[in-house]
Amino acid sequence: MILGVGIDLVSVGRIEHLMFQFKEKFPQKIFTKNEILCVEKVKNYSSLFYAKRFAAKEAFAKATGLGIGRGIDFKDIEVENGELGAPKIKILNGKEKFLKQHFNCKNFSVHLSLTDENPLASAIVIIEKIS
Repeated sequence: MILGVGIDLVSVGRIEHLMFQFKEKFPQKIFTKNEILCVEKVKNYSSLFYAKRFAAKEAFAKATGLGIGRGIDFKDIEVENGELGAPKIKILNGKEKFLKQHFNCKNFSVHLSLTDENPLASAIVIIEKIS
């Protein structure tokens, strides 16, 4: 059973502007320490890296039906890569329990897909109830 679907499209230029305008404050407010550490590996693509992850966080928040700031914040959502490189959502700060209550289910799975075609980055999230 599908619990929620969210999609987001981000201008890479908008992220570049925020990074220029707010320097380190922008990544520290939006991204987890692990995400910030990962950007070191892709320095030439940092704005694209951040744009895709920003889109993923927004898409996840939309899929929950809550949005950002209604129980879920940017730093409660971490985008990481699996063993084969596929992106996945990791829910932090005890928010998984909160979301189980919100969805009124014992378990759920989050599916994430990221894509980009500079100057745009996009993410889609599907949240599925697990029996």
